[in-house]
Formats: sequence, C-alpha cells, structure tokens
Amino acid sequence: MPDAALPESLRAEVQRLGKADMMVGIPSFKNAQTIGYVVRAAHAGLVQYFPDLRPVIINADAGSPDGTQRVVVETEPPDYIEEILLVRPQNTLKRMSLTYPEVDGVGGKGAALRTIFQIARALEVKALVVVDSDLRSIVPEWIELLAGPILKGGFDYVAPLYSRYKYDGTITNTVTYPLTRALYGLRIRQPIGGDFGVSGDLIRHFLEQDDWTAEVSKFGIDIWMTTSAISGGFAVCQTRLGAKVHDPKDPGADLGPMFSQVVGTILRLTRRHAERWLDVQGSHDVPAYGFERVIDPPPLKVDVLRLLEEFSKGRLNVGEEWETALSGENRGVVIALADEAAGAVDRALRADRSVEAAAGGFHFADELWARIIYDAVLAHHDERLPLDRLVAALVPLYFGRVASLILETRELTSDQAEAYVERQARAFELAKPYLVSRWSASAA
Repeated sequence: MPDAALPESLRAEVQRLGKADMMVGIPSFKNAQTIGYVVRAAHAGLVQYFPDLRPVIINADAGSPDGTQRVVVETEPPDYIEEILLVRPQNTLKRMSLTYPEVDGVGGKGAALRTIFQIARALEVKALVVVDSDLRSIVPEWIELLAGPILKGGFDYVAPLYSRYKYDGTITNTVTYPLTRALYGLRIRQPIGGDFGVSGDLIRHFLEQDDWTAEVSKFGIDIWMTTSAISGGFAVCQTRLGAKVHDPKDPGADLGPMFSQVVGTILRLTRRHAERWLDVQGSHDVPAYGFERVIDPPPLKVDVLRLLEEFSKGRLNVGEEWETALSGENRGVVIALADEAAGAVDRALRADRSVEAAAGGFHFADELWARIIYDAVLAHHDERLPLDRLVAALVPLYFGRVASLILETRELTSDQAEAYVERQARAFELAKPYLVSRWSASAA
C-alpha cells in the first residue's frame, strides 16, 4: 500500500488520542439514521467485555451531508453506557469522527478503511474491529466476538459468519465464497462480510502491500483483505454473529458496480497469488467461534424478471467479449441460456404471467458457472481483454446465475437454500483442474 503514513492533516488529531489497545472503526456515508445505534453498541461492547483496555472509536466518513459525523460525536456520553451496564472501565473511551482522504483521487469504503488502518497503526492497537454503519442487528457482544479470537486466541483475521436471507449476499454466494474456497482451500463463508477483526500485525501487513488499486479503494477492499491475510500466512478464523440486518440490495438493481469492483479485484489477485493456490486441492473448515443462533433474517425482494432481462441483453451488449473470454463449449451453452431467458421475459410480459411460470425450467448449472468464472480467471491471466471489459462481460452472466438460483430455491427456507450454495462451492472445487491445467499450459 503506497504512502501508508497518516496524512499531515490527521496526524495532530490522532496524536491527541495517545495510544490505545483496542479500536473500533466505522466507515460511513450518509448513515445518520443508523450510525448512532452502531456507536452505542460498539461502546457498550468495549465497556462490557474489555474494561481493562484503552479503547477508541474512529468514524471515517466520506463527507456525508446528512449529519452522520455529528451523530457520531453527539450520541450518548460514556457515563450513560456505563450506568446501564453496571461496569466501570479503567480507561475513558475516546471517540473521533473525521472525513477520510481519497486515495489517488478515488474515494470509497476501501479508502475509508485505509485511513482506519493508518490510525490503528499509529495508536499501536492490539486489535481492530470494523463494523458497518448501516447495521440494525449489531449488539455489544459483536465486539467481543470479533476481537476475542485475536486477543485471546492468537488469530489475526476474524471473518463474520452471518445468518442471512437466502437472496442477501449474492456476490458472496456465487463468486467470492466458492472461488476463495476452491483456490485457497479455506471455507471462509463470508470473505466480503463487512464486519471483521484484525490484529496489529495484520494491520501492518496490509499497510505494507503495494497493490492498492481504484477497486480496492471501493468495494474491492473486503476480498483484498481476506486474500491478503490468507496469502500472507496469517491465522484466520470465523465468528458467529447471528443475523445481519442492514440495508440490503436487490442484486439486479443495485449490485452491478459492487460486482465489478469485487470481481475485478479477485481476478487481479488470482494472478498475483498464483503460487499460493495452484497446488491446493480440496478445502477444509476454518475455526469458528461464537454460539450458534437460530434467527430468521428479514426477507429481501428480488426482481427476477429484471435479472433474466439483463442476462438476455448480454448477447448483444457484450457478445464480443463473451466470444473472447469464454471457451467455445461454455459460450454455446450461455448463448442458448440467454435465448431461453429472453423467451421467458417475452412470455411474462405478453401473457401477464408470473416470471416463475414463464421461466419454466430455466437452469444455469453449477458446473457451467464454475467454468465461466475460471474462463474469466484465464482470460485475465492471458490478457485477452482489458480488465474492465472482462468484468463488464461477467455482469449479465452473474444476473443469469442469480436468477437461476432464485427460481430453484424460491420454495425453500434460507437454511435449506444454503445447501445449494454448498453444492455450488463443491462444483468449483471439482472443476479446479479445468483452471489449473489451462493456467499451467498458458504459463509454459
């Protein structure tokens, strides 16, 4: 990570904080309605579970116009939290909100986290916990669950394990989980979860890396962190947080840019860390902490018709890229599926039928999806397309894959639908020789 020192404008403010043992970082943008609750929960967790440590809460904001930063600094004072918990900590909690600087002219979640990492290193913290600013389900225990494995168990990176609605987290379910598992052999269920714990050693490692890109400054940051921790040989675990209730997004309406940033980052990382994954076979569980929670997360409405329509449009919009990136066999199946999706959309609109009835037996197979993602990895490795065009070509394919999963699991509970995610992950593992043989042949 180039120029990892704190910007001059922030040094004096951070120096006034002194040193800290434990820090909670909260990146934000226009979260005035929710961030006060997040700050109170984080404060309560620090007081209740780590009363002997020197705590600090840092909010890195993108310049929100809705008063997000004011809420952070004006929410209930420490005495209120201590009274309701009947705990008297040894050290006074310090709290600061700042507007984070862009990285090479690019702002976003990753740029906010870079500033949080820089502050954590300057304060010499032993553990950093980062939580999203739109959370409605965070409780004080989350702070212990995310920091405890670091302070008590010797781990460096703590990834979250959520109970999520079956259609929440589609980028995770279809790309980052199965691909990370197949490549590196670790079953990290939420590699881009948003709420995590990091040791002081891993913070320093993050700040020493030289592969910071525009995508990492945005939503690529989470998969970058997980992959950097794995490839650097750091101790990784998971912790059970229960349901994640936040501002979920319809994959067809909201997740296109996020998909591009996450997948662009993960494709670049496969080339950077090839020596780490080429010889890995199979996968194994990583340690998981926290009590299992039986919670039904809130449902998320998804526009399946729009997903199918966007997939079918890919034939015209990115057909040239499909021809360049995909193998002939995979491309032929994709074109046939896109034609089928177009027919389903037409039937639904003309006959006023439900999309479920119109789509009939539309099925985007696990094995096909795994080979398509591997085709993309190979296309990037061989530099057949600029990365932005390659990722853009994957977006409609992702929409088609998600539509298929929704249609297949529409009658299932979220727990039952999880079996389909696991089935897909196994398909990625079984198809890995397809990737390795072609990668090795290209490198020869």
